[in-house]
Amino acid sequence: MYLAEQKIGKQTHYFIRESVKDGCFFRSRDLFCLGTNPAGYIIYPGGNAFYIDDVVEDRLSDLGVRANQDDLEDIFWPFLNPRIRRLVDALEQKARARRKKVREKPKQDDVIRAQVSDFDKRRVHYLRFGGVEHNSIYRMPVSLYRWAFEKSRDEIEQRFLNMERCLNPSEPKNYTFAIFDLERFFTESWARQVPQGLDKDKMEKHFLEEICRLNEDASFCSGNEKRACLHEHLIRYVIMFFDHDYAPDTFLEDYIRDFIDARRAWRAPPNKRSVSLEEASTIFGVKKDALKTMTKRGLVRLYRRVAKTMHPDTGGTNEAFVKLTEAYHELLRIKEGRPKWTRKQ
Repeated sequence: MYLAEQKIGKQTHYFIRESVKDGCFFRSRDLFCLGTNPAGYIIYPGGNAFYIDDVVEDRLSDLGVRANQDDLEDIFWPFLNPRIRRLVDALEQKARARRKKVREKPKQDDVIRAQVSDFDKRRVHYLRFGGVEHNSIYRMPVSLYRWAFEKSRDEIEQRFLNMERCLNPSEPKNYTFAIFDLERFFTESWARQVPQGLDKDKMEKHFLEEICRLNEDASFCSGNEKRACLHEHLIRYVIMFFDHDYAPDTFLEDYIRDFIDARRAWRAPPNKRSVSLEEASTIFGVKKDALKTMTKRGLVRLYRRVAKTMHPDTGGTNEAFVKLTEAYHELLRIKEGRPKWTRKQ
């Protein structure tokens, strides 16, 4: 079972449907019409509890469909009271994922890979990774589109309808360019990066040819008879293509930035010493030879002892304490095997 939405007039109506095998194909059938407000079938007895109205389960039972509360909660989850959904989301999401994993039958990857269409794979790839590489869809893990195996076209499209809601307002046209693989009709090396620079008339011509070809594809339409008009699930792609513009062009900006960065000369800053060895000897009150032979542990002890008298909180001055700390770090560099001291000229 799955939740389906359908535009009727100016309102969106919701249905509970299921995919049913019919010969070599899977078709969808309506089980229950939820109207325009499925939330009306959610009962709140009090507190954070909720359950689905028995009338839904009774109707499904009359059709010979066995559905428990867990299955129905998955369908009605988007319409649950937002406050309660936030409270139970963490536990409920994990429980639903476990139930789904248990129900899922293991399938042969090769069979799934062969039966799921390239069009569906390209859509999954774009929605998961933000683009489509021609060879990437064949290397894509089967687990990403296993859910589309042995499902009716309506159930698959309802899933994609929800997934496509994550697209940014500037993405729809780039999305249609990628999923219909329009790049293959152009020889320009930059076709994928800058589709807005391609011939507009040629682009529209190939898009219409591809969407009509898909509309007549029996495997895509799950065995439904050919229609004189466009399949309802393909209409939204026509709207995406003709009613939207391409995303802002960043290809030129990226090229210029890479060009500048590749030729930018970098030079290491000069190795300046802020405190000489003589100054450090004076600050610590220890001879230069003693500082040179002193171990790292001895230097730390010396710094702590002198810092107690030179710290501003114990009567010292801020400038003297800063000089002491700088000298200490210079000495640490030597103890750690860094460049030797150089006298100030």
